Amino acid sequence: MLKERNVDFDLDGLVESDKRRREFILKTDELRKKKNKVALEIPQKKKKGEDTSEILKEMKQVSEELSNLESVQEENENKYKRLAFSIPNLIHETVPIGPDDSANKEIKKWGKIPEFDFKINDHIDISDNLGLVDLERAAKVAGARFYYLKNDLVRLNQALIHYALEFLSEKKYSLVQPPYMINYQSMEGAVITDDFEEVIYKIEDEDLYMIGTSEHAMAAMHSGEIIEGKDLPLRYAGVSPCFRKEAGAHGRDQKGIFRVHQFDKIEQFVFTRPEDSWKEHERMLEIAEEFYQKLEIPYRVMLLSSGDMGKISAKTYDIEAWMAGQNAYREIVSCSNCLDFQSRRLKIRYREKTNEETKYLYTLNSTLIATSRILVSIMENFQTKDGHISVPSVLQKYMGQTSI
Repeated sequence: MLKERNVDFDLDGLVESDKRRREFILKTDELRKKKNKVALEIPQKKKKGEDTSEILKEMKQVSEELSNLESVQEENENKYKRLAFSIPNLIHETVPIGPDDSANKEIKKWGKIPEFDFKINDHIDISDNLGLVDLERAAKVAGARFYYLKNDLVRLNQALIHYALEFLSEKKYSLVQPPYMINYQSMEGAVITDDFEEVIYKIEDEDLYMIGTSEHAMAAMHSGEIIEGKDLPLRYAGVSPCFRKEAGAHGRDQKGIFRVHQFDKIEQFVFTRPEDSWKEHERMLEIAEEFYQKLEIPYRVMLLSSGDMGKISAKTYDIEAWMAGQNAYREIVSCSNCLDFQSRRLKIRYREKTNEETKYLYTLNSTLIATSRILVSIMENFQTKDGHISVPSVLQKYMGQTSI
């Protein structure tokens, strides 16, 4: 699996630390038993009036040996846990094997790519012309890759959020607005933290991280719980801002609002039985597709290769929307089945009947919409010859207007 994912992982180190971990458990148990035995002998000797100097010396020696061993044991245990928690998920048999996105497989395309009888602009020029985004002032107060949305683009952003929440409510999702910060234990259960250090923001001197997606907070919401089978599946629609460092990203799309440090997002998140998870995965993808069909945004569905998908996923579909100004499809949705990868780390189980053995749930997640990217797509795909933007028909009732 590690080879198929093209992942550099210290597997020998994990095996060795696990071996030492088992040895330490045996040794410390033996020393604790010895220490307890000696501790019982000391008062007995004192009661009999016998010399206790040797046994006290032995007690001190055992205590020091145990203390040293526990210190080394803790160091090894930390190494073992760090490596064990860094192992990627297993790969589903339908995933194409390859080193990177060159091995991704196109599943389908939908929609007609718009044709224009005039010179088109990208979203940066469109937003400048209509006074919809202020990047310079945002950089002044917060730095690069932040933005002020302005005027009708604020209203379009809110229209997308309102429509998305209404859309998922009709699909029987429970709406959730999670905490925007979560602690390390929750983050560690939801992601491989070593990979996220350059992605997520840490709150200084606090055991808190800004969420990069509501997925992480929703995954941890039921940590340590046993869910009743009659309540499954649990389908949540998470609405939240997301905060990401986006370290290392570059290119023209960084100058606009396509890849930014802060954006609004609606996320599908599902807890389900293992045997229902693949049906649920396809359902989530279908829901996301229907959403973009109603927005009239052309897209394609890609099945990600083993080397391109995230490490916690067993199988991932991406939806890529057409961006007319970039003359390219760009990622807008990631839809993944994570099997029991997160639920094992977060100790989330279910049972069908009282007193029945518990089992680990499967977790799935899928973007419905990251609004900043869809604002880009709408601005570029729905631009008009007179320099305006047509509002997609399903959003007009929220906007109260047909164009910007």
